[in-house]
Amino acid sequence: MDTTLQDPLVGQVLDGRYRVDARIAVGGMATVYRALDTRLDRVLALKVMHPALAADGTFVERFIREAKSVARLAHPNVVQVFDQGTAGSYVYLAMEYVAGCTLRDVLRERGALQPRAALDILEPVLAALGAAHRAGFVHRDMKPENVLIGDDGRVKVADFGLVRSVNTVTSTTGAVLGTVSYLSPEQIDQPGTADARVDVYACGVVLYEMLTGSQPHEGESPAIVLYKHLHEDVPPPSALVPGLPFELDELVASATARTPGLRPYDAVALLAQTREARGRLSPEQLDAVPPQALAADHAGAENRTSVIPRSLTVPRLLPVDEDEPEQAYHRTSVLESPPLPPSRRGRSSGGSRRGPLLIVAAVLLALGLGAGVWYINSGQFTRVPALLAKTEAQARDRLDEAGLEAGKVTYAYSDTVKRGTVISTDPGVGARIRNHDSVSITVSKGPHTVKVPDVGGSALSKARARLKAAGLEPGMVTREFSEDVPKGAVISTDPGSGTTLRAESAVALTVSKGAPVDVPDVTGEDLADARADLVEAGLKVEVAATRVNSEFDAGQVAKQTPAPDNQAAEGDTVTLTVSKGPEMVEVPDVTGDSVDDAKSELEAAGFQVDEDRGLLGLFGDTVKKQSVKGGDTAPKGSTITITIR
Repeated sequence: MDTTLQDPLVGQVLDGRYRVDARIAVGGMATVYRALDTRLDRVLALKVMHPALAADGTFVERFIREAKSVARLAHPNVVQVFDQGTAGSYVYLAMEYVAGCTLRDVLRERGALQPRAALDILEPVLAALGAAHRAGFVHRDMKPENVLIGDDGRVKVADFGLVRSVNTVTSTTGAVLGTVSYLSPEQIDQPGTADARVDVYACGVVLYEMLTGSQPHEGESPAIVLYKHLHEDVPPPSALVPGLPFELDELVASATARTPGLRPYDAVALLAQTREARGRLSPEQLDAVPPQALAADHAGAENRTSVIPRSLTVPRLLPVDEDEPEQAYHRTSVLESPPLPPSRRGRSSGGSRRGPLLIVAAVLLALGLGAGVWYINSGQFTRVPALLAKTEAQARDRLDEAGLEAGKVTYAYSDTVKRGTVISTDPGVGARIRNHDSVSITVSKGPHTVKVPDVGGSALSKARARLKAAGLEPGMVTREFSEDVPKGAVISTDPGSGTTLRAESAVALTVSKGAPVDVPDVTGEDLADARADLVEAGLKVEVAATRVNSEFDAGQVAKQTPAPDNQAAEGDTVTLTVSKGPEMVEVPDVTGDSVDDAKSELEAAGFQVDEDRGLLGLFGDTVKKQSVKGGDTAPKGSTITITIR
């Protein structure tokens, strides 16, 4: 019985817009449906969180994070998110529908892939991840289940549910997010932190699996696999598939280095390495069929009559691991094909000739890779030779030798490719094209450099605008006094004007604070006099709203900011605090007390103490008199003189 009939959402219109037509995949966190957007009249995939989880803020946050992250990636190799919302107890994502299969399906069917097919799949995956990395976040769960291969041959990356900002440090209380076979050592050893290199590592493992048909680290339990990721290098693919080129071993080793710093820093860098390695391979090396693939074909011939998938006629729901609900987007099975009716089986010599052709055609359809991945050799076709890093003249000669024409030549800046040498070709190196077709090449102009403009004397805002117009970035701003440059204008840049820099380099700016002014001391002056003195010095005056007790009389300046004898710029403001007179304090009576006791009591009351001993009091120890009688008041901080006899 079709289990989709038991699903309460099938046949319903979610959020007044999305008509749910069929269930595609079920997992522990969400269910994926094929649906119709009734407003835009388009088929899409609807990923709906299980209602029981919708009350959990963590799960909802992950859903919304996926929507926001992928929505930022307008990239042809990323499964797009169109909408996110809630409808009653349902939280959903509306996503691009990709009819086809996953890379996992392909690997199950084929075992191992030819190097050309493996690289044709890896490159768009890296392009998609590169866009994510340059946008500031990482996928963190790359694996064959998350690589979708459309019926039209397009390759797309799905499931950004574990995505995190590159700069985000997450607290996972020791939990490891991702799939065990593709986790980098740092994800295991330091869970909760990850940068773009964890995706690079996972892609290296995926490449190994495509080339060999098996994963590099296997074990009877996840713990054993985790241990091997931490303590064992990924072996070279050629150890399992003799004859694989050394360039592919190098590529896998670079991507899966256990030390993150030894890997390419992001998917863009790995993509460059991949294209460079591909350019060094011959057509024979690229098209070599691995023994694992031959064995899979042989076993298939013995065990089933046809490899035409059920998915071509009957959509089929595939089970999904409970902890991996998102990886089966929009896929249909390429496995367990039903046998052909007896009438269609090969029973004569004619049928025997037709059988292999049907099988080849069926394999191409079952894999859903289209002309983008599988190739048929023909004398009418050739392949674009390796032209990367060749001079323009060398590239033209190589194209001529290959029976091809040099097409449009464009020039572009490059920080990594030497000036005058080829950056890229269209079609790409190794691509299969007709004889005598043209190949466009892009030649490096070297690094894009610009000269620092002279912005001295310009206002800061104008100086920043001129730097941006020149292709540079305004950097840190420091301020200094200047006798010659008006306040707010640029004194100098670092590097100086005329210096040649790479485009988008930062340029520091030094801005004038104006001519320096010595701040006069106006404490103790009447407010009007203090104001006049400061204005005469070229400064502005501000009076604090609060008055304070001080040693100065009421109405006089108690303190000033900046303090006297400092320097300020012309036009700077000096804040004055006005005195409300000294604080009056009752003087304690210390006559008859010992000198030590008297001094302690007076100082505790806030007074300073002076001793008057005279000739008669040189050896005395008792206070006979005090300058202010006990019980009277005196300004706090003033001096009380005690006479000793």
